[in-house]
Amino acid sequence: MPCICLDSINILHNRLAVKQLVFFAEDEGSNGEFMEIKTRRSFFGKMAALAAIAINSPKLFAQQAPSSVGSPAPGTTAPGGDGPRRSGAGNHTHNGIYYFSGTGSNDGYPKDDHVLVTDPFEKHVTRTMDALKRSVERAGCTMDSIINLQVFLCLPLADGIPMPTGKARFDAHKAQYDALNKIYGTYFSPGKAPSRACMALEWIPGDSLIEIVGSAMVVTPPATSTPPAGE
Repeated sequence: MPCICLDSINILHNRLAVKQLVFFAEDEGSNGEFMEIKTRRSFFGKMAALAAIAINSPKLFAQQAPSSVGSPAPGTTAPGGDGPRRSGAGNHTHNGIYYFSGTGSNDGYPKDDHVLVTDPFEKHVTRTMDALKRSVERAGCTMDSIINLQVFLCLPLADGIPMPTGKARFDAHKAQYDALNKIYGTYFSPGKAPSRACMALEWIPGDSLIEIVGSAMVVTPPATSTPPAGE
């Protein structure tokens, strides 16, 4: 059944009403029979106009319809799947500071070396810290030159793994936090750990239970390759 644009009908109705009033004013003094005929004509003309709007309204709505919502962008998966991450996207150095975007337990690893949320949390932490170490060292930094880190944790979301609630959920996050700290501290020299914030989330992309973002001071700028002469 075609839809009708109510705004268009109201506008048309108002315009017809004005024309009808003008018509009555011009015909004042005419006999009642003549005015009744004209009024009927006006009524049927109005109905014909409304029918035309009803017929053409699908075209109007088709022109105004927005593009489909929820279509996955190129290189991503539709909602409900864990889409691919852009590993290292956004990493850059500015004024001697290396800024790195979210690094998770599958970033910097080949596709055949992929962990799932059902794997032990300690494995996620170790792989993430190793990936972070490689990232900062490629940029000319060291783990001890890291300035600030933000660490995000989440509980596994998978079939067959019940999500705890209430105090049990707090205890689960606390267990992750304690496991993180035992591994995290081994990557820094004594007294060199950077300032850090740690937060719990509902979900982290890339089948990871941890993600780290932050910045580091460049201590040895990486050498830039010099193109051969003549290029």
